[in-house]
Amino acid sequence: MTLSLAYVCVLLAALLPYLWVGIAKASAPRYDNRDPRGWIARQDDPRLQRAYHAHSNALEAFAPFAAAVILAQLAGVAPSTIAGLAVAFVVLRIVHGAAYIADRAALRSLAWFGALGCVVTLFVRAALAVG
Repeated sequence: MTLSLAYVCVLLAALLPYLWVGIAKASAPRYDNRDPRGWIARQDDPRLQRAYHAHSNALEAFAPFAAAVILAQLAGVAPSTIAGLAVAFVVLRIVHGAAYIADRAALRSLAWFGALGCVVTLFVRAALAVG
């Protein structure tokens, strides 16, 4: 595995929030693009709300992941390690979003913790590599 694969994973992680919000917007009639936040606030469909929350959570998870990949590379962590953790992160974040929408709370939480573990591992490996 190479760093280019890790970079593709950063791109995929950056795009995931838009997949989940697209599902939210497609889940109800008459999406109002003039007032998207007001529209989402007025929705009461639980699936739509879960898709929107998956969107928000994916946005929150992206920055630490991207920073961890960059710092690991700058610190000289093995590219195969970075790529492996990046792939695992993206897979777990896809599982997280799908489980969120499907209302599978236990699976969602496991995927969330697993993805967080990938980020923490990248940060720790970077710190150890320069320490």
